[in-house]
Amino acid sequence: MRIGADTGPMSAVDAFDRLRPLLFTIAYELLGSAADAEDVLQDSYLRWRETDPARIEHPRAYLTTIVTRQALNHLRTVRRRREDYVGNWLPEPIRTESDASHDVLLAESVSMAMLLVLETLGPTERAVFVLSEVFGHSLVDIAGMVGKSDATVRQIAHRARAHVRSRRKRFEPDSETSREVIDRFLRATQTGDLQTLMDVLAPDIVQISDGGGKVSAARRPVVGAERVAHYLIGLSRKAMADMTVEVGTYNALPALLLRTADGRLDTVELIETSGDRITGLYAIRNPDKLGTAELTRALER
Repeated sequence: MRIGADTGPMSAVDAFDRLRPLLFTIAYELLGSAADAEDVLQDSYLRWRETDPARIEHPRAYLTTIVTRQALNHLRTVRRRREDYVGNWLPEPIRTESDASHDVLLAESVSMAMLLVLETLGPTERAVFVLSEVFGHSLVDIAGMVGKSDATVRQIAHRARAHVRSRRKRFEPDSETSREVIDRFLRATQTGDLQTLMDVLAPDIVQISDGGGKVSAARRPVVGAERVAHYLIGLSRKAMADMTVEVGTYNALPALLLRTADGRLDTVELIETSGDRITGLYAIRNPDKLGTAELTRALER
């Protein structure tokens, strides 16, 4: 159901609905959580309803400001919760259209690797970076959105760009080559072919699992082709034997969906590739992060 679809003037509803993919994308990139992004959009819509849309000259800029401020407030409240998280914390995965990677900048901005880099920024740094580098807002406009002076925002932007550039990994969008790599990876994992699996994994591959303390998952990253290969084959023998596997697109990357015998979604594993090797694996198992994982999200910038 659309937010506010049954109440309020239709002009307000239509304006919000038209911009909803953009507003969700902004909130999600600032928060790394689809559930939190939806909460921010709900709060932002209620604030939007209190205004007269006819008096707003630029609804896009006005709503972007509301969503940014709401997301910043929310981000400051959840940061401590994430510090106390059990095991590895990964962003909540979102199902995206298979052609989402056509906009490479947008695809990279919602990738797991980038979202984890954004997690290392402070709330205001994160907002300034996302709004300027992904959504193309001027630093002057961003200063008004985040309530800082122009000079302060310029300093924040410079610092945030340097921070992200020093940590960002090379991003390669989903492609026919990556699908072939994943097919080999899946066959090797399911058959227990250790050598073939090691051949398809990059030497410095990192596997990160997020169980949130609610289901079993490695509490620390598993690093290196040999260690990851043994880890995955062990998992396949113990857990995956009774599961079905599907291929989907999450965060503009190929992903494996593991389901239990009764059809319940157990794991979403995002796969990051470079050339003919897999460089990163992100397994989200925390049930709290899988509740809406099969809902396809429209992204926009």
